[in-house]
Amino acid sequence: MSKKAIIIGAGPAGLTAALELLRNTNIKPVIYEMTSDIGGISKTVNYKGNRIDIGGHRFFSKSDRVMEWWKGICSQRTDGIFLLRQRVSRIFYLRKFFDYPVSLSMEMVLNLGFIRLIRIMAGYVWGKLFPIKEEKNLEDFFINRFGRQLYLTFFKDYTEKVWGVPCNSIKPDWGAQRIKGLSVSKALGHAIKTIFIKDKSIGQKANETSLIGQFMYPKLGPGQFWEEVARMIMDKGGEIYLNQRVMGLGVDNGSISCVKVKDQDSGQIKTEYADYFLSTMPIKDLMFGLEADIPGEVRRVAEGLRYRDFITVGLLLQKLKIKNNTKIKTPNNLIPDNWIYVQERDVLMGRIQIFNNWSPYMVQDPDKVWVGLEYFCNEGDELWNMPDAQMKELARQELVKIGFIDDRDVLDSVVLRVPKAYPAYFGTYERFDLIKEYISRFQNLFLIGRNGMHCYNNMDHSMMTAIMAVQNILEGIISKDNIWSVNTEQEYNEEEGKNRK
Repeated sequence: MSKKAIIIGAGPAGLTAALELLRNTNIKPVIYEMTSDIGGISKTVNYKGNRIDIGGHRFFSKSDRVMEWWKGICSQRTDGIFLLRQRVSRIFYLRKFFDYPVSLSMEMVLNLGFIRLIRIMAGYVWGKLFPIKEEKNLEDFFINRFGRQLYLTFFKDYTEKVWGVPCNSIKPDWGAQRIKGLSVSKALGHAIKTIFIKDKSIGQKANETSLIGQFMYPKLGPGQFWEEVARMIMDKGGEIYLNQRVMGLGVDNGSISCVKVKDQDSGQIKTEYADYFLSTMPIKDLMFGLEADIPGEVRRVAEGLRYRDFITVGLLLQKLKIKNNTKIKTPNNLIPDNWIYVQERDVLMGRIQIFNNWSPYMVQDPDKVWVGLEYFCNEGDELWNMPDAQMKELARQELVKIGFIDDRDVLDSVVLRVPKAYPAYFGTYERFDLIKEYISRFQNLFLIGRNGMHCYNNMDHSMMTAIMAVQNILEGIISKDNIWSVNTEQEYNEEEGKNRK
């Protein structure tokens, strides 16, 4: 291998880039990962044999290229990795369950009540007749697609739990990134279609991502998959170093020349040179590590970038108090949800994951219930700094409060904190193009992944940014436009099609 690429971060984007380099070029990848784990936010935490998937990761993509990539890794093993799982997620509101995406089922009609339902329908019709012409914020985005009353009922409170700011303070880009083409009409059309036609294909091409009915999932969580990718990288001659914090990036004649890396065990700092650099580290940290004369306005935008942090409390339960009233059969008659959006205003939790339903192998004792309660916060705030014992007690009390468990059924618990889990679409984000324009001058630097691009990517989007970055290196493409275009399914599929012709 005559050339070298330094990759910052061993999450999905960094690992994908490394394996793509080994498969398609003569460039040797060397990965420096700040933590002691493989997989980034897609890692799996093993707590006493019970596994936690941080945030929940479906292995599903509209991109054939990504689906083939995943299945290709799996085919390398005789024992396989993937299970095919049924997707079930619901909203918990008014102490009742509602389908997500929202549908006009009889259950929804009964749960909402006639008056509230009429208001929702009237709000939707009004929104279609008199749409907001210029969507200035996320509230405008929601109202145009779902109507004001439906937005107030099912979207406003949960979204503000996630971000900690009002929806009218968030740029509409987040809605375009996460909700894409979903609307009431599409959700209803999908509900009607599924009565007559069941799409059992893995790709489910005809469905919006939010409407898919099944997905692939590693037996032992997403970390199992990415640890397998890491093993393949090292078998092919790549290198991965853990507990290595990139402190700075050297610049020489308008290109990145080296990185300064601190070994967090020994405290030693070394300088490593390479030909190419691919970064998944938070772009805010990268900008302040650049040893270059950054214009004042660009620096101010970088200073103002915001993130949302994340806490998961794992609770091992003897059983759930809440009963399965669906038609879906589950072991021990457990409710069938992979995750539940908690819309209730009187609790702080945002989502509940039921790891038994992601994979039965995630739970050491199949007769027990293993759940994750998700809390959104800001690093350094009261929730983030809450002692573990107090955080565990809060989670237990809230699950009792909403009627999911009896107090005596909690057997064990653990607290996990994840900084910079979600790049935010407020703060100085509206001027983010200044950073993109500035960073584009470094032709051998490629920003990829969620935090690397300050873009709320799904796992498959992050992988596509890595694949395109390697393709650009291979073909000598200087522009990074195709990488930045990976932000909605329509755009990245169109770009992928162009590049494969």
